[in-house]
Amino acid sequence: MFVLAELKDTIRIAPDQFHLKLVEAIRDEINRKLANKVLLNLGLCIALKDIVSLKDSIILPGDGASHTEVLFRYIVFRPTIGSILTGKIRSCSREGVHVTLGFFDDILIPPSALQHPSRFEEAEQAWVWEYPLEDGAKHDLFMDIGEPIKFRVSREIFEESSPIGPPKTDAQQASTSAAASAAAASSQQTEVKTPYRIVAAINESGLGVLSWWDQQNQGAEEGDENEDEDNVEYENDEDGEGAYEE
Repeated sequence: MFVLAELKDTIRIAPDQFHLKLVEAIRDEINRKLANKVLLNLGLCIALKDIVSLKDSIILPGDGASHTEVLFRYIVFRPTIGSILTGKIRSCSREGVHVTLGFFDDILIPPSALQHPSRFEEAEQAWVWEYPLEDGAKHDLFMDIGEPIKFRVSREIFEESSPIGPPKTDAQQASTSAAASAAAASSQQTEVKTPYRIVAAINESGLGVLSWWDQQNQGAEEGDENEDEDNVEYENDEDGEGAYEE
């Protein structure tokens, strides 16, 4: 689920950070730049593992900050295709079941990858697995929000997302015309690209909401216990009556 990526970057340390040890300042700056960020075709950056090497720091003309080329290793979230993970259902929609791992929310199980047959309940806003019973009837198993769910990673999608500019100052906002405001409002309505998404599947035995299989296992265990009770043999005497001693 997690990989260790070796990266190289030139780290800028501002003059107000010069009172810190160089390694400490560089660690803080690397985490500030990368933690909880997605690197294209690499994954979601989690935390700095260690610094491998540092080159000599330089100060560029007209810039009082120091610049240091750093080789470091970073912990990155990028599960392998085919791996099985456990998360929680975040929401359900016509697009499928949206799952979260707590630190990563962009996981989708599309309708085609759900247990078959499944249907979407508009009133409940939940997907339902129509589990077939032995007598031919069907038992509805709901995929409710917050339920733990086990899934298999089937695909990953990386997309380049445009950086968002800094917020406007009060003076700039005051000078913005009504036409520009309308254009900005319409642009905000455009869909924001997700830089890293995971497509998953639960259309296999043992995958899906954990409570489904817990109930099934409990039922199987109860059945085994009943069989064991029926097979208990009692020690009888020659007359066929149970032996009893005073």
